[in-house]
Amino acid sequence: MVIDADTLRTFLLLLYGAGLRRGEAMRLKIEDVDLEQSLIHVRQTKFFKTRIVPLSDSLTAVMRAFIARTGDAYSAGAESGLFSSRDGTPLCGQTLGVAFRRLCKIADIQRDGGARNQPRMHDLRHSAAVHRVTAWYRSGADLNDLLPKLATYLGHTGLAGTQRYLTMTQELLAEASSRFEAFSGGQRHG
Repeated sequence: MVIDADTLRTFLLLLYGAGLRRGEAMRLKIEDVDLEQSLIHVRQTKFFKTRIVPLSDSLTAVMRAFIARTGDAYSAGAESGLFSSRDGTPLCGQTLGVAFRRLCKIADIQRDGGARNQPRMHDLRHSAAVHRVTAWYRSGADLNDLLPKLATYLGHTGLAGTQRYLTMTQELLAEASSRFEAFSGGQRHG
């Protein structure tokens, strides 16, 4: 099975832009995408829950264009899978994994530490969470109010699952430090 470049691009943008798990995106059907309302209905999640995920305007445009380009492949109707291989069969994890590793190699994206430490598709979900929290810090948003909402958006049963996603990056640390410094009145304690 071979995955089309446009399918892979759209799939990866959806993982990051909607914070989806790989399996959640793989199971999406045409009927799960509501372009008019900019929503995706996510079923069969890790915790056997269903959730509705709002999409940004830019991600809705990507999804609209993808569905328009691949419309002939969906002649079976709304119950068709959203993403498929070139031969029309549903995507499988192995095909996606091979394509993602090939893409990382072409883009020369790699980490130290050997094969086991290389980027994974699931890292896009982690990046989405970290980038969202960083943006909230920058805007002065109330994280106590927003973190439980992020947990719900990601389909977590509580904050603990979301906290594992919030890898400390230099950018996030700088924003958190600035917020703390403003909170403490800029006083240094030693």
